[in-house]
Amino acid sequence: MRKRLIKLFMVVAFLATANAGYAQFNLKKAIGGASKAIQAFTLTDEQMAAYVKESVEWMDKHNPVLPDDDPYTQRLNRLVEGITDADGIPLNFKVYNVIDINAFACPDGSVRVFSSLMDIMDDDELMGIIGHEIGHVMKRHSKNQFKTQLLTGAMKDAIASSGGKVAALTESQLGTLGDALINAKYSQKHENEADDCGYDFLVQNGRNPWGMVMAFEKFQNLEGGSGQKSSYINRMFSSHPETKARIERMTKRCNNDGIQRPAKETK
Repeated sequence: MRKRLIKLFMVVAFLATANAGYAQFNLKKAIGGASKAIQAFTLTDEQMAAYVKESVEWMDKHNPVLPDDDPYTQRLNRLVEGITDADGIPLNFKVYNVIDINAFACPDGSVRVFSSLMDIMDDDELMGIIGHEIGHVMKRHSKNQFKTQLLTGAMKDAIASSGGKVAALTESQLGTLGDALINAKYSQKHENEADDCGYDFLVQNGRNPWGMVMAFEKFQNLEGGSGQKSSYINRMFSSHPETKARIERMTKRCNNDGIQRPAKETK
């Protein structure tokens, strides 16, 4: 019987339909009630790091992480071979065997890729997505989103009452923090910054940035479909820059840099 967790809303610019052969990716529901306004409170980098570490460990524990000898993990490890850090942040990569099509990167450099995303992306496209997600980490977008969650509502109260020490968090609070990592909502400015930063990251690590363009094109095609699939994808892209504009902007960068577009892989 496949493992099921509590439903989590999806994140980031790379979303499409689900593939029914895997477990459903979910997290604990956020703490009920309206969020309190953010108030003045000091949170050290050490506290931030401890909360991120605890949250990532919680997510890895509550979701099916594929082992090192699994073909999905082997493929991911092959693609990211030699990529060990991003702007001094050490990176680690794992695959979640879930039906949702997604990927995310955490402030501590933990990158999690969903198996169903890997099913629909070729190697260049998948690296384009990973580069974009790492771009959010390098620009500190994910860190700021996570900090905002820590300084809001019940978790702010828990941290404040701990006297400067890392407060013990409940399962529900850890689920909320996991949601903050995975379901972060970025502005159009931040999405464009992540695109550009991810582009530079891919080039610096010997990967072809055309993969980012190709991934956007694939999602644009999925957006253009009909029925529930199209409605779902369009809803998840609603807060991001128009896909066509992102394709055009990143295509221009590739062409200006004289980078050749790779031949399409046969999947």
